Amino acid sequence: QVQLVESGGGLVQPGGSLRLSCAASGFPLDYYAIGWFRQAPGKEREMISCLSSSDDGTWYEDSVKARFTISGDNAKNTVYLQMNSLKPEDTAVYYCATLHPNICSYYTASSYRIDYWGQGTQVTVSS
Repeated sequence: QVQLVESGGGLVQPGGSLRLSCAASGFPLDYYAIGWFRQAPGKEREMISCLSSSDDGTWYEDSVKARFTISGDNAKNTVYLQMNSLKPEDTAVYYCATLHPNICSYYTASSYRIDYWGQGTQVTVSS
């Protein structure tokens, strides 16, 4: 059974950090790229980062570039999103998803085939 499980969300003050995890099971990570998405209240879900296992390529949406870092651990079949210098506007439900093809040069979610989503983890940035 294919499954993506996010964890690591929570409440953090502005300027703080969180590390999200996306644990994959039921398929090898080297078949898909993994994307991180977020959806804030009243807004559309947006793709914010991508990690490709085929060429170790990464991509970041401009608003998170230089603050967020995506990485993977193939032994644990887990992809991480390290989020630093968090801002109130980062408040959202964060999701990971599989992206096909396994590259990060498409930049827009609509260019990928997305087969699986995780259930999401809430991140709230507030003082």
